[in-house]
Amino acid sequence: MHSGWRLVTELGLGVLRARGADARTFLQGQLSNDTTAVRSGQLQLSGYHSPQGRAIALLRLTALAADDLLAILPLELVPVVVARLSRFVLRAKVRITDDSAQWQILGFRGELPRLPASALSLPYGGARQLVLIQKTDPAALEVGETGSRDDWVAADIAAGLPQVFLATSEAFVAQMLNLDLLGGIALDKGCYTGQEIIARAHYRGQVKRRMQHFVSELPCALSPGQSGMLADGRSFKVVAAVPLAAGRCEFLAVAPAAPGADEPEAASGTQPIAVQQLPLPYELPFARP
Repeated sequence: MHSGWRLVTELGLGVLRARGADARTFLQGQLSNDTTAVRSGQLQLSGYHSPQGRAIALLRLTALAADDLLAILPLELVPVVVARLSRFVLRAKVRITDDSAQWQILGFRGELPRLPASALSLPYGGARQLVLIQKTDPAALEVGETGSRDDWVAADIAAGLPQVFLATSEAFVAQMLNLDLLGGIALDKGCYTGQEIIARAHYRGQVKRRMQHFVSELPCALSPGQSGMLADGRSFKVVAAVPLAAGRCEFLAVAPAAPGADEPEAASGTQPIAVQQLPLPYELPFARP
């Protein structure tokens, strides 16, 4: 991985579009955050959950207009979410489409170069920006060193920002991914799919497993959705991972606070992994004893 990168061109992200007079109110009944607060020039983190409160996908929403919203999420999940949401449109005046082919999605760190007038520049994860450029308006961008998707994921991991992929869709309840700590849940909004489970976990303090930050001490290869056991006996399931030098791995994984905090999930069959636990930029409030 590169440390001095400024631009990542292949992020593996796609675009879902919701447009129509009922776009916001429809999504308000489907997503965990308050879609009435989505604004242009900003990204709002929100979860799309099953009735059991498990995250099908994480969406980062922005507005083209009052009745025209874009959601950025992994490209592999866009058709899944479009199909599931479309089933519930019924008489609502909203159209849900996969607009991934219409946009180029770039990731920047640091100062932005000159962009086309139609480009959308969206603050993301502190010093980074997601930039959406319509493919009908191509741009020749003058930037410094380019990075890889692993560079972008490594920055997400350092910032404690979760992602959901096909391999982890419906694997985690919202609070396991720390959505409540990242502004991805509006507890004061009305009902939405999965709301009862998510609210119960919040008000009863029942979340025993949360996403945490680790780096392996020895060579290992991990990928999203993989389960295993830490050397201290805690079970884990990987949210995101990137390779490091000498074959080691840095990763976000959902695990209990301490050994013996819960019954372990089935491990992957590999030997326990020795890790160093790294801090997140926010405090984890584990379940009350």
